[in-house]
Amino acid sequence: MSSPLPEQKYSTAIRIIHWVRAALIVGLLAVGLLMVSLPDDMPEKFAILYPNHKQFGILALLLVLTQLLLRRIHGVPEPVKLPPLEQTIFLFTHGFFYVLMIAVPVTGYCLSSSYPESDGIPFFLTSLPELLDKDQALSSRFAAVHSLLASGLLLLVALHVGGVLKHRLLDHGPLRRILDRML
Repeated sequence: MSSPLPEQKYSTAIRIIHWVRAALIVGLLAVGLLMVSLPDDMPEKFAILYPNHKQFGILALLLVLTQLLLRRIHGVPEPVKLPPLEQTIFLFTHGFFYVLMIAVPVTGYCLSSSYPESDGIPFFLTSLPELLDKDQALSSRFAAVHSLLASGLLLLVALHVGGVLKHRLLDHGPLRRILDRML
């Protein structure tokens, strides 16, 4: 467990990673929803959307792992004092966010790696190895799990934004302290 920071503010690196990762995740969720709604005969779906979804998903995973390492090294501020129910919701969503921010790209990687017709897993100027055997049934299971976990992540993003709006519109104090730490 990381120790609380005396200055009560996240490090600059953690704050930058948080906002870049947040933008990536929102974009990845939006593109994921778009991809599954487009017809398969649309060339851009497989030539542009899928490869970029894969590589930016891997980038989001690397940012999460980097952020966890930085949190361990630099510590984090003491939690904002919230009413008990809100504190429980905060702790649950925060912990589950990290689980899903790792599990969603890992299952996406496994989906792509096991998909028989996969063109590989691009990562900007290189390609990642496909470590799983090509297996349609396995790939279909990973697709279902990836979709379910991504839906859960979307729900958590909505809950997080709702919590921020609640604090902004109803509480004022906690949001100001949270934003002071993150901006």
